[in-house]
Amino acid sequence: MSETPAEAVDDFRPSAENEMEPTRGTRRAGGTERDLVVVSNREPYQHGYDADGGVVVDEPVGGLTAGLDPVVQRTGGDWVAWGDGEADAVVTDEDDCVAVPPDDERYTLRRVWLTDDEVTDYYYGYSNRVLWPLCHDLVGRVEVEPRYWETYESVNESFGEAAAERATEDSTVWIQDYHFCLAPKTIRESLPEGANTVQFWHIPWPSWETFRVVPHAGELVEGLLANDLLGFHVERYRDNFLDCAAALDGTRVDREAGVVHVDGRTVRVGAFPMGVDAERIASTAANFDQHAWAHLAGTYGIDPNVAVAVGVDRLDYTKGIPERIGALERFWEDHPEWRGELTFVQKSSHSRSRIPAYERIAEEVTAAVDRVNDRFGTATWQPIVHVDDHLDQRELYGLYRHSDLALVSPLKDGMNLVAKEYAAAQVDDDGVLLLSEFAGAHEELDEAVQINPHSRDGFATAIHRALSMSTVERRRRMRSLRERVRDNDLDAWVTDVLDAASRDPEALRAGGRDV
Repeated sequence: MSETPAEAVDDFRPSAENEMEPTRGTRRAGGTERDLVVVSNREPYQHGYDADGGVVVDEPVGGLTAGLDPVVQRTGGDWVAWGDGEADAVVTDEDDCVAVPPDDERYTLRRVWLTDDEVTDYYYGYSNRVLWPLCHDLVGRVEVEPRYWETYESVNESFGEAAAERATEDSTVWIQDYHFCLAPKTIRESLPEGANTVQFWHIPWPSWETFRVVPHAGELVEGLLANDLLGFHVERYRDNFLDCAAALDGTRVDREAGVVHVDGRTVRVGAFPMGVDAERIASTAANFDQHAWAHLAGTYGIDPNVAVAVGVDRLDYTKGIPERIGALERFWEDHPEWRGELTFVQKSSHSRSRIPAYERIAEEVTAAVDRVNDRFGTATWQPIVHVDDHLDQRELYGLYRHSDLALVSPLKDGMNLVAKEYAAAQVDDDGVLLLSEFAGAHEELDEAVQINPHSRDGFATAIHRALSMSTVERRRRMRSLRERVRDNDLDAWVTDVLDAASRDPEALRAGGRDV
């Protein structure tokens, strides 16, 4: 495995102007140094008010922002993001910047301000009513509105200009996800010579036949081709993008090399499976002992002495939660001996609730849970415990550790990090991961029990198989999964992407870590 981000960025050089400043350079392949400018919709630090009117800071506790924050801290770089905290504007300077973290200032957070209409049309509109369903092959859910596109264009330009302002000739601008298809073009037009742009696409990429359905499909692909490097989780999505690029006039695609030649430039397209902070998850889970588990279980009415299955998802129509509950219902139909012996815990979090489709899926999940509990529940046993409270990381990883099964059944997913988090938390090596064949993680985690979330009977059979699995097989499978997750963790992903960004385009070959 390549060097970790800590090894890659700890070789600081004092600034020539002020030796007390954190170094903006980070060592990369060939001994060169690059600045890092991250661009994301979500900000790593948010300022708000407490009950007494004082300014408080919400810090990253999980996900991509938590994973990238230490990297940007070590490089002393910049982060460009939407400032949506109540007190965000109060603490920024005249350049819309604030130094973070608050108690140990290591890098600059440049905030971009959005109006309510821009949030509605750029984020809830084009990003999540057009691109999100489109990329998950749900064309029937795509809502094309001209104002969505117009606002998406203008907001992308604003983010692109802000990123270009923070970049130098030694910068790597790292753009995150589908919110910014057009920003790379704006950045490239203003980027100092010598700087480069990288974008990682965290959700699936569909075939050209699907993607071309929306107006401006060509402009979206052209915008992404303004990057020097474009990354996807798995080779299937990378190949789909290459097909889309090949459909445009003026491009030449070398699929074997994973490159697109356009406008006299070479754009590299690679697969970089994202990982999780496996060591931290394992350490946190290991400290969540039986006493802590009994307390958490008691809080939600879970009998800690019965088998427990867990699902953790945003309330999103791509996550397959109603299908999962239907499979459990079929399981308890076919295997009445497991009534009272298995409890399923569905941890849900509300997402994009301003979009009617998300309100409907939340209602559908609640109705499905009530139906199954009414049908099979007893005075002493509740089949499904639906948790929509916030669980901190200690509680979440503890829940993972003490769950006998994890049901990860998205209808389609770019990666799905819940599957990897569950494996990392299985410090006792006694859990079983059931994983949808339509999740990107399925291509890595081949010791998981494969499920098709659309097959209720097949899914129910897989649940029974997992519960009936011998201790020897459970441990063999989970040890293999944990090793895979540990070896391909978040540090490895960050390093692989940034190493690839710094290398000679003509020397690159496609295919995961050979990119």
